Amino acid sequence: MPVTTHIAVTEEQLGQIMFNGDGLVPAIVQEHGSGRVLMMAWMNDESLRRTLETGRTWFWSRSRQEFWCKGETSGDRQFVREAYYDCDGDTLLFVVEQEGKGACHTGEYSCFFRAFGPSADRTSDERASGDPAE
Repeated sequence: MPVTTHIAVTEEQLGQIMFNGDGLVPAIVQEHGSGRVLMMAWMNDESLRRTLETGRTWFWSRSRQEFWCKGETSGDRQFVREAYYDCDGDTLLFVVEQEGKGACHTGEYSCFFRAFGPSADRTSDERASGDPAE
């Protein structure tokens, strides 16, 4: 099982984050090693702090109005290896070690498995393997 990593952060760095009118900021989750984008979810100040402190990804559910830690019910946990914020402070990026079947609640490994264009009927895994389109 992967180990958690505490990400050291300063209040000055946290003060750089620009939350939207609902107090949220988008958080992109990328797989360590492959660089594959796994998912995007929303964080508020508290879920960001929990993520950095615990080394596990915590998000804010807009529909349920509650915190959720990725993988607590599915077992598909994420262990943070690196954390970044963009030049404007309005988007977060977490590089994680993904455990289990993947990040998407649909059962796909990545939430970004649907494509526009001629290969749209194939999953991202099929496109990545070079399988010919049908």
